[in-house]
This record gives sequence, C-alpha cells and structure tokens, in this order.
Amino acid sequence: MTNKLMKYTFLAVMAILLFSLPAEAQKKQKDSRAQAAYDAGEYFEAIDLYKNAYNKVKDKTQKIAILFKIGDCYRILGDARSAELWFKKAIREDYQDPIIYLRYGQMMLINEKYDEAEEQFSTYIDLVPDDPRGSRGVESCEAAIVWKENPTGYIVENMRYFNSRQRDFSPAYVNEGFTEILFTSTREDATGNATHGATGQNFADIFSSNIDRKGKWSVPVPVESLNTEFEDGTPCISSDFSTLYFTRCMKGKNQQLGCQIYRSTSSGAGEWSEPEVEFQEFGDSITTAHPAISPDGLTLYFVSDMPGGLGEKDIWRVTRESEGSSWGSPVNMGEQINTPGNELYPYVHSDGTLYFSTDSRIGLGGLDIYKARLDEVGNWSLENMKPPINSSEDDFGITFESDVERGFFSSSRKGRGNDEIFSFVLPPLEFSVIGVVKDERNDQILPGSTVKSVGSDGITIESKTGDEGTFKFMLKPATDYVFIASQPGYLNGKERESTRGLDQSKEFEVTIYLASIEQVIELPNIFYDFAKWDLRPESMVSLDNLVETLDDNPNVTIELMSHTDSRGSPADNQELSQKRAQSVVDYLISKGIAADRLQAKGYGEAQPKVVDEKVISQYNFLKIEDVLTENFINQLDGAELQEKAHQVNRRTEFRVLSTDYIPKN
Repeated sequence: MTNKLMKYTFLAVMAILLFSLPAEAQKKQKDSRAQAAYDAGEYFEAIDLYKNAYNKVKDKTQKIAILFKIGDCYRILGDARSAELWFKKAIREDYQDPIIYLRYGQMMLINEKYDEAEEQFSTYIDLVPDDPRGSRGVESCEAAIVWKENPTGYIVENMRYFNSRQRDFSPAYVNEGFTEILFTSTREDATGNATHGATGQNFADIFSSNIDRKGKWSVPVPVESLNTEFEDGTPCISSDFSTLYFTRCMKGKNQQLGCQIYRSTSSGAGEWSEPEVEFQEFGDSITTAHPAISPDGLTLYFVSDMPGGLGEKDIWRVTRESEGSSWGSPVNMGEQINTPGNELYPYVHSDGTLYFSTDSRIGLGGLDIYKARLDEVGNWSLENMKPPINSSEDDFGITFESDVERGFFSSSRKGRGNDEIFSFVLPPLEFSVIGVVKDERNDQILPGSTVKSVGSDGITIESKTGDEGTFKFMLKPATDYVFIASQPGYLNGKERESTRGLDQSKEFEVTIYLASIEQVIELPNIFYDFAKWDLRPESMVSLDNLVETLDDNPNVTIELMSHTDSRGSPADNQELSQKRAQSVVDYLISKGIAADRLQAKGYGEAQPKVVDEKVISQYNFLKIEDVLTENFINQLDGAELQEKAHQVNRRTEFRVLSTDYIPKN
C-alpha cells in the first residue's frame, strides 16, 4: 500500500504531524524512541530507529518484534516490496502473532505473487478463522487473475503535466468547463519548511492547474488562500462550483488537534474566501476528512474514525434541509459500505453514484476504487472498478466530468510509494456483427440470402448477402438481437447475440446455417433406452430447437422419421421405429406445434444411412457415399467400428412435406 499518512486519511491517527519528544523520552533506549515514533505515526523516522535498535537489543523476542514493526512501517509507507522482505524475516524467526500471515499475504498480493499470497491467507484462515480478511484475501487472489486478463474498456494515462517527484493526488474540477483542477501535493513548492516525520516529505498543500485551448495543462501553483504550514488537501467542490470543502490537519504547541473539514466560497474571479471549519458543533474531539458533497448540496459524506464506526476508518454522512441550514448528526453508512478495514475518499457522481476506496473488500491489492448505486428499495449495490482503473497498488480519489465517463484519479501503481494523478476515459462503445450464411449440409456459402437484424429496441434492419454470403450490421449497447436468414428452397435459420452488460467494444462473428427443404435433416442427440421408445431427457434440447425451427417457418409441414440399426427382427424394428417417431410428434404437440403439421413414420432398418460430410467429420474410417447396410458393417475391422456404424444408423430425421400450410389461428 502507499503511505497511510497521505491517503489513509489526514486523520489524527494516520496523518499525525511532527511533534517534539519530551526530554525524558529522548534519553530512553533507542527501541523506546522507535516505538514512540511508530505510535506517533512517524513511520519514516521509525524505520531507521528500529533498525538501529535491532542491532542493540539482546532479547530475541524483542528483536523478532522489531522485524515485524519495520515491515509494518514499510507497509504503511507503501513500499510493499520492502515490507514483504521484513515480514518474511520475522516469519523465519517464528514471530508468534498470526497477523503477520495476513500482512505478508497482503504484500504478496500487491506484488502480484498470487499463489504465494493465497498460501499466506490460507494459513491466516486456519489460525484466525473468524476474521473475514483471510477469506477475502483468497478471493482477491482469484479475482485479480481474472480481472487482469479481462480489463474494462477505460483508457488510462499518466498526467505528467501534474505529477512531481513527490505525492500528487485527490484531484477535483473547479469550473463547469472542466478547465481547471485542484489537487493535493507534497511537492517542493508546498507552504512551510518542515519535513513530515511520517514520510520524509513536505506537508501537503492544495495546488491548481488550468488547461489552455490547445489542451495543455499549466504548471501547477499553490492556492495560497487555502494553504497553511501544515496539512491541507483532498478538495471537493459543489455542483455549482461555488463552495469548496477540504481537509486541514493542524496542531498546537505539543498538542494534536487532528483533522477537520473546512469550507471556502468562490468570489467568481478564481479567488477563495478565508476557510472556515464546517462542523463547528463537532468541536476538536472528532476528526473528519475527505469531504464529498452531493449534487443537491444537502448531503455531505466524509471519513472519520469517530466512535460508533465499523472499522478503522469509515464513511459517514450528514444531511440538511436546505443549503445554508445546519447539518444534522453524523450517520454511519453502515455495513453495506463500510468494513472492518478502511473506507476512504468518497466522491458523489452527478447521477448519485457513490465512489470510494477500500482496502478490505475483494480487490487487486492496496486500495481499490468501488462504485455503489442505490436500488429502488434503498440498498447499495457495489462494484469493483477493475483494471485498468484499479491496480495492485493503491487507487483512490476519483473525479468525473459531470455525466461524462472521463476524469482523473490517483494511484501509486508504479510501486515507488509515491502517488500520481492519472486521467481516464471510456471511449464510446462500438458494437457490430459480421456473419455468413451457409448450407447446413455441405457448409457451402449461400449468396443472395436475406438477413434481418431484429433488435429488442424494436428496430428491424434487412440486408442481402453478397457473393461471399456475408453480411454486417452495426449494433447498439444494452440490446438483444436476433439475426434471421432466409433463402428460397431453405428453411429459415437464425442466431442470437446481445450487447447487454458489455463494457468493451466488440465485433461479433456468427454463422447462420440454412437447411434445404429438398434434403432430409437429421436431428442430433435424440436418445432412447434400449428397445424402448420413451425420449430420454437429454433429447429435449434438440427437440426444442426443432420447435423453434417450426415456429420460425410456420408454413411448413414435416414428416418425423425414425430409423433403427439392423439388429433384431425387421418387424420388431419397424414397430419400435414407429413408436419412437410418434413419441417425437407427441413431444412437439405438447410444445404447441399443431398436430396437422406433423406426421410420424417409422422406417425400421429399411433405410440405412448414406455417409455424408457430417458423418465423415465424426467417423473418418468411413467414406462419402458409403451405405451402411448390414453386409457393409459386418465387413468393418473389429467390433468397435461395427458398433459405431450401427450407432450412425440409429437416428431420427425429418423432411419437409409442404411449404404452403396456413395456420388455423
């Protein structure tokens, strides 16, 4: 993960500021100084102090604990590779707390070592079966592999215009033209000269950048009216771009006052008023951060570790009756949004969708961006944004251009622990289908066929196949399609495709096979038990397809033809085949096919199969035009080949009797 100071949330615990240790503490042993720095959130300084202490401490248990603490500091600072190394050392020395297997697995997940990570999560599950983080880790390993192989259609690019060698994150649009952004940065131009004990970098400030007519962003500059010598960042702007909310973390002399949400208003000339604390009624005892205002301005979401939460950092909300009125009491977003871990960086889209980042749901590692939508009964439906928006590192702080699928977000995906701003855009989805119409029996193309595209949106388009028997249609998103092909002398055929649920452009490829009305058509996979005529359940799929064919060709009548092999007496075979043909007719009638369109005819063993291309594709020991008589089969080499030939003879077929049937209804 990346540095919890910056993105795990500007809260007092995780975004603690530098403070001077009392003289007594400075005189203690170096392990005590390291622990004090760790407890104060000064992880950058704590690492060196722990490393020095490790060489001086004699007690083995204490030395092993230091190994874990060093790994944990690297974990919090976002250096997963170093964290993995130190956790591994602690495990080798038999560190006893099971939490190390969870942390070790989390670092391996970030480092994309999925098999090894799953092994560590499984060990943690065995030791702490009641903690859901272990099973979520296993699920995350499995999901990460699938998601990386099937990325969404978003195009993501690094915004080199904004990014520095330090941390740059949490962008927000400033105007309705989306030509200016504010973002948080610890770059050299930040206000104040102090170095942050948790990161070794400057304290964060709010910076601004504008885009010109040529599409080039200006060099970011600090917004002086908003910045202090301490932490200022995570800007959020109202839908009318008149009010700015952001997080400020201050301290008094030898006293931590934590983080609070501030409000500033725009003069309309690009100037912001002197910021004021938004939640005066909360006082200094409650820390709040990461504001996100709803489009109507009546709900403000924020992050806090106040009492009553479900995890480490939760998303809360307050509401008011009208703009300018007082906010109500804070309400936790509940377990549909929050987890035992961290939920951070909320953002409300113009359509009401809530976006936020979490480290405790199924994800690729670190923080993943989730989107949550309210359904008609008031429940939240959550969805991981998946790659390329999410990565194995921390991904957070997303913002959109109103209702356009375009904007910015923050990520540490380069793996250096530094956050950078990335742009994203979802190109318009484009769908099409290319197809070919062929003869069902010999696979020959059928030029001049008529093909209709029938969409669930009520639009039907017709086309003709060219000399190569091909056709093409453009398709709409979120639509079901049926493609119906017809040709004189053939039964109509069709194929189906759907663009519903697709988030990437796609060109479908289909082949529509037409069956000649002059030929006998075999029904595949029609099965009966030995010497019986009752249809077996696996036969229903093929017969249901025949029902559909008859529905698509309402003017045809057919004869159902059943054949047996030559074993058994001719009389018995004739009777058996007649009953089998009738059982097919009875099934079709039960599915709504008019009885006067159907005739049942049993042929027993009288019409042995003449080998065609389809038979050859399954049984290459036969030749085209072979007639599978009893004498021919008996001359085949071995009982196995003979049985296969008998099986070919046992078949159910149909042929078209007429094409001028007029339905009674």
